[in-house]
Amino acid sequence: MSNINPTKRPLLASHQTPLQILETLPGAFFLVDDAATIVYANASTQAILGATREDVLGKPLWRGAPQLVSTALYRAVQKTRQTRAPSEVEYVSPVTGTWLHVQLSPTVGGLMVQVHQGRTVAQREAPVPQGERLSIEDLDGLYSRISVLTPEGIVLEINEVPLAEARVRREEVIGKPLAETSWWSDTPAAQEQVHAAIARASRGETVRFEAVIHPREGLDRHLEVAITPHRDADHHIAYLIFAGIDITERKRAEAELHVLIDAIPQQVWIMRPDGSYDSFNQRAHDYTGLSTEESQGEGWMQCLHPEDRSRVRSAWQCAVQTGGVYETEVRLRQNTTGEYRWFLARGMPMRDDTGQIIKWFGTSTDIEEQKRAEQQLKESRESLRVLTETVPQLVWVARSDGLLEYSNQHWQDYTRFTFEHMQNDRWAHFQFIHPADQEGTRACWQHALDMGTMYEHEERLRNGQNGEYRWFLTRGMPMRDDTGQIIKWFGTSTDIEEQKRTEEALRQSQEHASILMNSNIIGINIIEGEQIVEANDTFLRMTGYTREDLRAGNMNWLHMTAPDDLARTLEAHQEHATQLSITPYEKEYVCKDGSRLPVLVGGVLFQHHPHQAIGFVLDNSARKELEQRKDDFINMASHELRNPLTALKMQTQLVRKRLEKQSQHEAATALARMEGPIKQLERLIAELLDVSKIQAGRLEYVRERVDLDELLREVTATIHHLHPSHTILVRGSVHTSLIGDRDRLGQVFTNLLSNAIKYSPDAQTVEMDLSASDEVVTIRVRDHGLGIPRELRDKIFERFYRVTDPKRKAIPGLGMGLYIVAEIIKHHGGTITADSAVGEGSAFMVTLPLMRDA
Repeated sequence: MSNINPTKRPLLASHQTPLQILETLPGAFFLVDDAATIVYANASTQAILGATREDVLGKPLWRGAPQLVSTALYRAVQKTRQTRAPSEVEYVSPVTGTWLHVQLSPTVGGLMVQVHQGRTVAQREAPVPQGERLSIEDLDGLYSRISVLTPEGIVLEINEVPLAEARVRREEVIGKPLAETSWWSDTPAAQEQVHAAIARASRGETVRFEAVIHPREGLDRHLEVAITPHRDADHHIAYLIFAGIDITERKRAEAELHVLIDAIPQQVWIMRPDGSYDSFNQRAHDYTGLSTEESQGEGWMQCLHPEDRSRVRSAWQCAVQTGGVYETEVRLRQNTTGEYRWFLARGMPMRDDTGQIIKWFGTSTDIEEQKRAEQQLKESRESLRVLTETVPQLVWVARSDGLLEYSNQHWQDYTRFTFEHMQNDRWAHFQFIHPADQEGTRACWQHALDMGTMYEHEERLRNGQNGEYRWFLTRGMPMRDDTGQIIKWFGTSTDIEEQKRTEEALRQSQEHASILMNSNIIGINIIEGEQIVEANDTFLRMTGYTREDLRAGNMNWLHMTAPDDLARTLEAHQEHATQLSITPYEKEYVCKDGSRLPVLVGGVLFQHHPHQAIGFVLDNSARKELEQRKDDFINMASHELRNPLTALKMQTQLVRKRLEKQSQHEAATALARMEGPIKQLERLIAELLDVSKIQAGRLEYVRERVDLDELLREVTATIHHLHPSHTILVRGSVHTSLIGDRDRLGQVFTNLLSNAIKYSPDAQTVEMDLSASDEVVTIRVRDHGLGIPRELRDKIFERFYRVTDPKRKAIPGLGMGLYIVAEIIKHHGGTITADSAVGEGSAFMVTLPLMRDA
């Protein structure tokens, strides 16, 4: 009794007689204080506990009497304390396996506990329902480590699994703190874990953690632990349920898996079933720089790009809630550089045999290069889209089966069809192809689809706005994948309407050229350098050469040109090189037999072949012969008419003078009127003679010094005397002389002033402006008469040319004056030009060089 608490001993000493009674009670009898410490145990205690009362006094009930400890007893003690009413409980001892019947009564400062072995009759007849008790037999049926603990962590019940692993008896554990059992106490870190977990659970928190324990020497176990608090009716913590699942094999497999995971080039992460962080592989740790602690909760999201966090959080929560596959693209920050790279994150739930998710296994694959490629592809596609919208062609894209997939705006604007109109029928576009072209288009397109070859076809497409058809060249190119399979058709339709018109014009031109080459009238040759390389039959017939001569290179235009025409011919070819064409000119070809052929020649330089030119040759012999006959006739007629006219003129003057002497004035006056027509006829005959001499190159010139001012005064006075109806206004003077033929120069200005008066019948003045420089003198004669059409200004200097105008038919003349004037001025080294418009008069400007030797 030496171990009895001194504070309790006086109480027991004062009740010796009751204690004697208690000694005689059947079964074990205990008195415990409010701290559940044994203050008294009767003699029968040893029979049940196997220990003397001295061994148990002063010890807590749960440690001093482990054979009695159970959850049922613990709950009964707690209930009696709270209600202060007697209670009883029956249960199987976790240690001895015997049935125990315990009665409890409250006392002052504690409880009386009386224990009987065996079951009461009442209890045997009405056993406690299985659902209302937790038997150690039940716990032993579980492979997991199950314990029932007091809120302080005292073991009330425990199943066989941990006892067998630690090779200890149940009584060595029951009633002791769980943390002091050998498998926890041998590992300080684990002991600290379970201490902290029990403390949290005793405050009503369900605690889960993993720990490594050492049940015995050489044996380690990795446990996944859950400590769950259980409350009584008053919501006080009644006891704690400790459940530990052996996950040693799983951890070993996970360790092996982690080794494998660390070898994977992707970042690998593992999450718990609730979506919380579990672990990363080394590659993920190295990249993000996050520790295990920093990754807890949503800490792992701090390495995400701020713009991606909300999206990733939503996607991850959705996957956790639905148990579906998680997949998203995310930018992750690189720990050392701070740069973000794109990753494809995929997570797959791992389930047990019951379908419950036990882990989330995921990878983060670097797709930065892929994203860049996608961006480049996107930019390329955008560039392609912009290109297709800016090119003038109609652009379209079709699927491998030919069904339209895309068309640019030009295509839609032209056809007035949208993509929706075409997407279900690959032949729908036939409605805007010309009916005559549809069969060919269908056959060509079907052949391309069947053979996988390029599609090319010309067809007429209807403009959706005005209904007109235009020619298009449509091309389609198959686009293939790596296996060679066609995945798309990319095509364009190019407007070739102008090209088709050009081709038609070219065809017609070729027909015309063929007709021209086969002409019996026009000789055609093609020259390259000095050599004639091609010619039609007409040119060969003209010159007497054969096609064998042509092939042998025996036709050289330089050698075939008459010496007298060589200078003009070279000048024409120089003009050919600079102006790409030759103004038609006359020359003579030396034929193969040595004869000469007068021809009219023109030519054009080939633009595509600058070293070649085409020449057109007309046989001019008939015209030359006709002109020669005309010139001969005019020359002969002029001489033949001149002598009778001279005689007529002299006789008329003689008769007039005789009549005047005889005072027959009336007859003399009538005869005098004949002198005007005779003078006009004399002038015409003189011009005809001059023309004949010019043609023959025999017009005579006198070389003398000419005072131009004096000459022009004389000519002006004479013209004014002959035509008093007009005033000749002379402005300026030249004050110089030149070398030339005075009479011929007088003839020039007489003709110009006469014409000015003749062709301005309704005007009253004719103007003549004089000016001089150090090099030339300029004489400008201007009238205010009928004027000359601009397109005919150069023709008026041709021989016998007169402008065809009803108003001019009444004005006499043969069209020789200006021809003679131009030849005289040319002989004197000068020039003459005309500036005129119909109804606005004409202006002739003559320039002559000073002091020129003619």
